[in-house]
Amino acid sequence: MTGSELRERFSASLMPNYGVPPIALTLGRGCEVYDADGRQYLDLIAGIAVSSLGHGHPALVKAVAHQAATIAHTSNLFINEREIELAERLVSLLGGDAKVYFSNSGTEANEAALKLVKRAAGPGRHYFVAAGKGFHGRTSGSLALTGKDSIREPFGPFGMDVRFVPHGDLDALREAVDTGCTAVFVEPTQGEAGVVPAPEGYLAGVREICDATGTAFVLDEIQSGIGRTGAWFAHQEAGVRPDVLTLAKGLGGGLPIGACVGFGRYADAFHKGDHGSTFGGNPIACAAALAVLDTIEKEGLLAHTAVMGDLLAEQLDAIDHPLLAGQRGSGLWRALTLTGPHAAHVQEQAAVRGFLVNAVAPDAIRLAPPLVITPEQIGVFIEALPTILDAAEAATKEKQS
Repeated sequence: MTGSELRERFSASLMPNYGVPPIALTLGRGCEVYDADGRQYLDLIAGIAVSSLGHGHPALVKAVAHQAATIAHTSNLFINEREIELAERLVSLLGGDAKVYFSNSGTEANEAALKLVKRAAGPGRHYFVAAGKGFHGRTSGSLALTGKDSIREPFGPFGMDVRFVPHGDLDALREAVDTGCTAVFVEPTQGEAGVVPAPEGYLAGVREICDATGTAFVLDEIQSGIGRTGAWFAHQEAGVRPDVLTLAKGLGGGLPIGACVGFGRYADAFHKGDHGSTFGGNPIACAAALAVLDTIEKEGLLAHTAVMGDLLAEQLDAIDHPLLAGQRGSGLWRALTLTGPHAAHVQEQAAVRGFLVNAVAPDAIRLAPPLVITPEQIGVFIEALPTILDAAEAATKEKQS
């Protein structure tokens, strides 16, 4: 089946919310993937920071196959051992008094966090604060917290009072948060806005403001968590602990899983029957996540990610091109910042030359490769990047003419 044929079938049978993606992938090995027409690509987006171990990693394949052959599903009516093991492992990595709720995705993890902080809130708390341009998901509660007007406004009203402040602006946050605030939802770095880090000390400032007002601090680490920045969790590098942490993406290495972690009094805020998921804590997804955590530890991928991230940043900084303004981010979570709205052309021209990147914003290209990427693979991309940018510049001029 060719890519063209698959695109036609996709268009005929799937809703148009994704448009029709231009590439149909059929095979992955490590950091390389292949499309239906046999073309090879270096995967520099990893399913949007999901495929932490790359594609077809033996540890992940073995864990999923073994669990599928043992017991694939139990529902929340019964205990399964993998769910307990994974919760224990996350609590161990996070430290402190914590408990875990498992979901199937990041937006569901944030929905759980919303209900958790509402259940824990005292009387008189009636509004939320979130960061402008932030992204927390597309289900109704998570979308209400998402500070991107173009995707939020068509689906309101949401039945909850959310007040937005600029990302990284502690003065604005301090002004917005008082004892009527239920929770503050933020990301350590805004992924969907273009991998935009907060200023130094921001998370500590959020913690201070929440402590002063008795407000819950919810940290969305759906993209940044599980090694993406070179640490297990970005907040650990900042020396700050939130009240509630949400995870997904890289946790399952390609299998659908999310987690909402409550610390201290938030660990036990839910009452029996308050929340649930038929598939949350699924044994196969949990087995996959355990394999991801084990492999990151055994293969030293946290240190590797930090080193590869520094290498990538250093080599990007050395490129002088009129379309390239710079780079930002941490670990293997970077954005190429462009001098204008050229991202779509850069993504297209990169794919033509065998590289998968993501035009996350009109002037930003997101890079989030598998954590197993090698120096040689980074070098191949860096060598090709000036040619990609040249082609994107030509495409921009052609479109304008």
